[in-house]
Amino acid sequence: MNNSSPTEKTEIENLKKKVIELEKMASLGLLNAGIMHEIQNPMNFILNFSSMSLELLEELKEWREDTHEKLSEDERDDLESIVSLIDQNLKKIEEHGKRVNSIVQGMLGYSRSKKQEKSKVKLNEMISRYTDFSYHAMRVNIKGFNVGITENFDDQIDGIMAYPGDLSRAVLNITNNAFYAVWERSQNSGEEYKPKVVISTQLNGDEVKISIEDNGPGIPDKVKKNMFEPFFTTKPESKGTGLGLYITKEIVEKEHQGSLSVESQPGSYTRFIITIPVK
Repeated sequence: MNNSSPTEKTEIENLKKKVIELEKMASLGLLNAGIMHEIQNPMNFILNFSSMSLELLEELKEWREDTHEKLSEDERDDLESIVSLIDQNLKKIEEHGKRVNSIVQGMLGYSRSKKQEKSKVKLNEMISRYTDFSYHAMRVNIKGFNVGITENFDDQIDGIMAYPGDLSRAVLNITNNAFYAVWERSQNSGEEYKPKVVISTQLNGDEVKISIEDNGPGIPDKVKKNMFEPFFTTKPESKGTGLGLYITKEIVEKEHQGSLSVESQPGSYTRFIITIPVK
């Protein structure tokens, strides 16, 4: 029998909300490692191509200053080549600059604590991006981590209406678990074991299905019964709080009126399936 007073119940609910927010911030910290890796690559492109373009511009200035002799055919060809290279480099700068902006905007959407409005989300692109974030975060935190990632995306999916920050958090939580699962199995397996994660999307009428499957150790039936409860975890104390799947279920079912299910065969695979409306 529960004898808690209304005040105590309110305090417990407030405490639960605070702990959940702390878990979100913790996952954000893990995400940062992956994002910084992703940002570093396009930034390197931007810096390198900018430097090359400046050098080429200096060469152009030298050509312009040389007014005493008429350019030969070979020299005109060289000039055209330089102009072409500058054009290509500037296009690369623009392309990777936009990529950095896209990553930063995605990060801002994830990190906002206030309630977002529903907006159109490019589902396949978002899932691919946050899978990369999760993968690189694992590589930063676990030396030598590697896994084969397969993406089977339904090209018919254009965009869906969703809360982008929360839906990306749900995807991130599950991919984090998938990568941890294959790493965990790899610690007790020989070289013949090849860690693998398969991510799929499928359009079914007015719903989309997201499947995230790993070939990790699988989940025993007794664990499946409790895995969505808050603070339940099978990971070591330093590896998890037991709130990731609880938060994911809340995001999918309460915020998006969808469903979250899990299929697993111990010693073989685990597959999480998210189903949410398109609109």
